[in-house]
Amino acid sequence: MSNILDSLILSPPNDLCFNCHEFTKESFSVDLFLQEHRNMGNLETMRDDLGVYLKTLRSAMIELINKDYADFVNLSSNLIGLDKAISSIQLPLGQLKEELLVVQNNIEDALNEVTAQLLRRKKLQERKRSLKSLNRVHCSLKKMKTLLNGMNSEQDSVSKPLRLERAAMEYNQLQFHVSRCINDLSEADKQNLENIRKLIFKHLDDQFIQCQQKDKEEQLLRVLGIYLSLGKCSQAEMCYRREKISPVMNQLINEEALASNPGGLKGLYNTLVAFVDEEMKTLRSATLSSDKLGKTKGFDFVVNSFWPEVEERLGLNLASIYAPGNPDNFFMCYSETLEFLTKLEARCDSRSLRAHPQYQSFMHRWNLPVYFQIRFQEIAGSVEAALVARPEMEVEGDWKLTATAATWTGLLRCWADKVYITQLTHRFWKLNLQILGRYYTWTNELLEKKGEAAVDKAEVWVFLYSDVTTLSSRVDQLFQVANSRLHPGVSSNMRKQLQKCLEEWQEKLLSQLTHISVRLVRSVCSASVAALRQVSEVPRLYRRTNRDTPNHSLPYIDTMLDAPLTFYESHQTHPQVIPWLQSVFSEITKQYYAAVMDVLTSVQKTEESLRRLKKIRDRTVAQGSTPDRGGDDDKIRMQLYFDANYFSKKIEEVGIRKENVEQLKDLLKLVETLHNKNGLK
Repeated sequence: MSNILDSLILSPPNDLCFNCHEFTKESFSVDLFLQEHRNMGNLETMRDDLGVYLKTLRSAMIELINKDYADFVNLSSNLIGLDKAISSIQLPLGQLKEELLVVQNNIEDALNEVTAQLLRRKKLQERKRSLKSLNRVHCSLKKMKTLLNGMNSEQDSVSKPLRLERAAMEYNQLQFHVSRCINDLSEADKQNLENIRKLIFKHLDDQFIQCQQKDKEEQLLRVLGIYLSLGKCSQAEMCYRREKISPVMNQLINEEALASNPGGLKGLYNTLVAFVDEEMKTLRSATLSSDKLGKTKGFDFVVNSFWPEVEERLGLNLASIYAPGNPDNFFMCYSETLEFLTKLEARCDSRSLRAHPQYQSFMHRWNLPVYFQIRFQEIAGSVEAALVARPEMEVEGDWKLTATAATWTGLLRCWADKVYITQLTHRFWKLNLQILGRYYTWTNELLEKKGEAAVDKAEVWVFLYSDVTTLSSRVDQLFQVANSRLHPGVSSNMRKQLQKCLEEWQEKLLSQLTHISVRLVRSVCSASVAALRQVSEVPRLYRRTNRDTPNHSLPYIDTMLDAPLTFYESHQTHPQVIPWLQSVFSEITKQYYAAVMDVLTSVQKTEESLRRLKKIRDRTVAQGSTPDRGGDDDKIRMQLYFDANYFSKKIEEVGIRKENVEQLKDLLKLVETLHNKNGLK
């Protein structure tokens, strides 16, 4: 089918529900085809489209046959006699195959023979070279014995390095020839080689130690050059550590030396730095990395000789400095040690020093996690102790509550001198967030307390509001303190992330202010609500009591206003006092309005009941026999009028407009309407 489609320009209809080229794919599957096209048309449509496509294929086939008809007809005639032609060439081809196999076998045999001869020749050459090297080894051993034995009688300190240079050159040649004849060496030869090696390095080490004086720098350079040519830089560093550094460090680094040093650990470290500056000055000068001539590169005696010995002695003889039990002493020792390492890095390759295995092990000796755990208990413990106690006023400082003062002190102490360690930045930062989170939780706990455990004093809520406001405003100051203590390597992007983290806590703290204000308002209103109960007692004062017409407010209004006005007098300088009072008076007014409405509704119901009783009584009853209750009800309304206006007057005296107190105008309108309706003045 594919050949047919490729041979003809097939143009099936464009409105088929499938792609005609899908049938020519090698991976064509009927089930997959039906699954993919089930949504493009129903089975009847697909059947019709397949019939149309079949007709198109038949037409293409007929056209192809008509186009190549002659080829189809001549196909059978062209194949006549083909089997005879194939049989005629079958025999010659078989003979040719056999001849090729014979040639191939001959070539393989020749190659194997040549390879064997080449391998034999190579072994002979290696054997010959090994024997020549062996002869050279024997000659070199005799020559080196003569050179090295002559050094024992040599007195001139200048000629000794020259002899050593010659011996080193000969030794390098010797090592080369030994590597080529190692299998032919006898046990005696190997023993002689080992003796020569020990002897040359003994003379080299002795000469190296003797050339440490300042006036022998030239000889020192020669000796170091010999070490370098032999590839034994580590040998020189080990020799210097063993002969020069170890005896001195054994005397300097121990508990007795530390106790007798006036400067303590810092004084001991200064002594070690002085050793590097003075005793190792010539050696460092000869090996400093420099492009100038006369310098021998490849050595680092501070890193590979001095530091390993110091680290080992500190670990063995001064284990007390690593003890984290006393955090103040631990901090002092750790800080002085870091200072010592900084000075040491300035006198060597700092990267090599930090990459040294003993540098890593030394830093691991300082148990920073335990130190932080102790600091955590100190800081978090003091904060927690202040938070679990009942809220108390702070006598001094910028804080109103001791809990907030302890929280701020704990936050700053994380970054304080003699507490903060750069390597524990992540832990102290986390502790800062934990303290802020604990304080936030504490405010929630105060807000959610109910019953006897609830905080009823309005002053506590005022103080808490002020502290939360101040603490949230000082979050920026806290970040500035922390930012100044971060390592210079901390990226600006990371610093922005840290600042954003603190800003989130700042927003959380500010969100508490609304809830604190609600509890404050509730606390102030609690005393006033009790006085509101006396509103329902007003009708009892005038029903059947023949009391005089009221001309002033009742005392319960003063009782109801006592708590808000006392709160105002105590906190009138606070910037939030007016908004708080507006909320307080609004809450009181709502309940006052409801109480007045209940009283007036009761009075109205009483009047309606009396009116109905009047109508159903006997008309013969004298008009004066029914008591006139209208006067008592008017007195009740008048009393409520005086009370409400006095309440409004006292609110305005503290600087709050009636419009800013919810339902106050409605209350005044209610009592005034009834007052005017009944003709009261």
